[in-house]
Amino acid sequence: MTRPELSPALVIGTGLVGASVAHALTRAGLTVHLQDKVSSHARVAASRGAGTTAAPDPGAVRLVVVAVPPEALPKVIARSLATYPHATVTDVGSVKGTVLSALRRTDADLSRYVGSHPMAGSQHVGPLTARADLFVDRTWVITPHDTSAAHAVLDVQELASLCGARRVTMGAAHHDEAVAQVSHLPHLVSVLVAGRLTELPAEHLRLAGQGLRDVTRIAGSDPGLWQQIIGANAVAVRSELVALQADLADLIAGLEAGDVGPALARGLDGTRALPGKHGLSSTSYAHVVVEIPDAPGALARLFRDIETAGVNIEDLSIDHDLEREVGWLSVQVAPERADELTAAMTDAGWTVRDREPQL
Repeated sequence: MTRPELSPALVIGTGLVGASVAHALTRAGLTVHLQDKVSSHARVAASRGAGTTAAPDPGAVRLVVVAVPPEALPKVIARSLATYPHATVTDVGSVKGTVLSALRRTDADLSRYVGSHPMAGSQHVGPLTARADLFVDRTWVITPHDTSAAHAVLDVQELASLCGARRVTMGAAHHDEAVAQVSHLPHLVSVLVAGRLTELPAEHLRLAGQGLRDVTRIAGSDPGLWQQIIGANAVAVRSELVALQADLADLIAGLEAGDVGPALARGLDGTRALPGKHGLSSTSYAHVVVEIPDAPGALARLFRDIETAGVNIEDLSIDHDLEREVGWLSVQVAPERADELTAAMTDAGWTVRDREPQL
């Protein structure tokens, strides 16, 4: 049941994350007010059902969600604490320690502030890409500090629940170390690999497969936003980059010695360390790769044939041919069902490759 004291709510910043929070809260039955430095963004979000651009009664607001760029967070949070005296204030920024440190240098009442960070988003931005289910089953980190009031922590926990997220609580410093490891460092590695592509001749780029696209996908995010994110978490990110530098030195030494096996084995162990499907231990699946025409209805027909075979799809990916209008759907299944699915797909008229697409 929705806690009535969370309504009305105010969302400041109506990009992808802020507008998605607004959509989720509106769907949950709260009255949601929208503000944005770019007023057209708020109007677009409102036109899509995220809330209203009408100014709220400052004394009535019970929850403020600040979803502005990292550099603006301390100022907007402090102003919100002063302007909305009965509201719990949280932010959805991806770095917590520097924000909290900056706030402690102000005279703001921090008992009503609780930081948070929904671990969801995409390389796309703006209110047009927002949706109410963006946070469903995603992790939402809540970072209370030593003077956070108990009721404020409960409010932010309820916010995460109303958005459908899984709540995790940790300190700001612990959070920043964790996101440097699992988000910020991977982003920079993707950026470095993507940057090298600018130096390659066209004939080399034509050899690229889905593996390279997977590695470089997140490099397509807004550079200006990521400049702020990385800058705000510079200490933790630098530590991870120094560790990676040592790993690269070891890899180069192994290459020169003719043995990169330890590095490859460690990488494989790392993939297995990640949580698997539904949060369970990581599992190795067999890949059944089916050629599929680039045509309407082809994918639906293939899924129907897989359903008829009675084999569960554990995961999947699609690669596209650069020359022909076909792709390869790599269907991951339990190893003991792979031969059965291969036979069923062949009997249904599909072309099944005996290996995964060229990477």
